[in-house]
Amino acid sequence: MMTVNEVSKVTGVSIRALRYYDKIGLLRPAEHTDAGYRLYDDTALEKIRQIMLFRELEFPLKDIKKIMGSPDFDKSKALEQQIELLTLKKERLENLITFARGIKLTGGKNMDFEAFDTGKIDEYAARAKEYWGNTPEYEEFNQKHMKMTKTDEKALAERMMSIFQELGALKDRLPSDPEVQELVKKLQNFITENYYTCSDKILSELGKMYSGGGDFTKNIDKAGGAGTAAFADQAIQVYCGKC
Repeated sequence: MMTVNEVSKVTGVSIRALRYYDKIGLLRPAEHTDAGYRLYDDTALEKIRQIMLFRELEFPLKDIKKIMGSPDFDKSKALEQQIELLTLKKERLENLITFARGIKLTGGKNMDFEAFDTGKIDEYAARAKEYWGNTPEYEEFNQKHMKMTKTDEKALAERMMSIFQELGALKDRLPSDPEVQELVKKLQNFITENYYTCSDKILSELGKMYSGGGDFTKNIDKAGGAGTAAFADQAIQVYCGKC
């Protein structure tokens, strides 16, 4: 048995919160001492873990009480659902990080390529104009984009993904391997020739976005195999002198 003070230290849930959980019938202590102090057993600790996961998902306490108090409450099923929801939350945060890195890259203007999704080039162009239309990079991109047909755009996206396929095939090597570094140079030149001038600084930030999660990472790993995005980032940072 553990006292309310011990449970608070172990779980990080405040004593005040534990007392409130007891008051509203969400988490009752296993028993009380003769002096009236709350005592908690392993079953109570397991319930606290469930509550903490639900709270992390921003469930109101009244909803948590209703869910956990239901006769149909399945702890295993609830955990599976919590994992799924937390995974979605993680993906959302990864996308926000990628978005923020894009803002940093262009000095306050978003430069989100939607992970080079071949079906979203037009959407990207419209958003790019809205978010970073005053930068030299956008002006350069816009001039090149205006001359492209739909077929051209799709072909460019596929060619870029083919570079990541080549990088994926070399994942068993060191990021500093000459052949790997040659592919990074190929990627930088490709971006410069077809989108906008890709300086080492911009390339370094792009590398971080590639491995930052969300659609960037998924699409690159789909092209070159699991771990390609992270490997590409490592190779890019070596190339740009960051490692």
